[in-house]
Amino acid sequence: MRILLAEDDEMLADAIFRTLSQSAHLVDIARDGGAAVHALLSAEYDLLILDIGLPVLDGLEVLRRLRLKRPELPVLMLSVRDGIHDRVKGLDLGADDYLTKPFHLFELEARVRALIRRAHSPAGLEICHGRLRIDLTGRRIFCDEQAIDLTSREFALVELLFMRIGRVVTKQQIIDQLYGWEEGMASNAVEVLIHRVRKKIEHANCNIQTIRGMGYLVDHPT
Repeated sequence: MRILLAEDDEMLADAIFRTLSQSAHLVDIARDGGAAVHALLSAEYDLLILDIGLPVLDGLEVLRRLRLKRPELPVLMLSVRDGIHDRVKGLDLGADDYLTKPFHLFELEARVRALIRRAHSPAGLEICHGRLRIDLTGRRIFCDEQAIDLTSREFALVELLFMRIGRVVTKQQIIDQLYGWEEGMASNAVEVLIHRVRKKIEHANCNIQTIRGMGYLVDHPT
């Protein structure tokens, strides 16, 4: 999942970045409200973590502008303010959840999982495809209940493809979801990643098809 973190506190932003990256999420950081709005208009995200007290544009203004363009995007608001008025205003503008600073990172991680699960996996906490079972909460994958060892990026690719079963995922979508703004990547990085994942799940009879000139597809199980 690709997450935009709009937070101007550098230490907190770095801590959140490390925590969510370890859970196979791709996280981009915007340090002010203007940068957050620009990022939201430039890329597709699965979740926005939004601090209310941002410089340039505060979080409430960012949220107001976002809801005009992306009413469906899950938003978790952060704030040092604990008054009911601020919470109500954020929720009324379209925030899906609200977390008051200071907070434990494991609580933020749990709320992130819940929001993404609600938006992208309304049918449950896992995806089953033939002999393959993908545990979205535990970030693990199994073939006949035997765990398959994947790197965080390999799991992110599996999640991206299998949450779009029956639909082509383009190379650009994979790049956007799995590689950050400042991360260098080889020209054949996606092909190498696809090859590695294919090798690891081939015994589960799950085929990642290459659709020439379009992208990659996991078809519905037969």
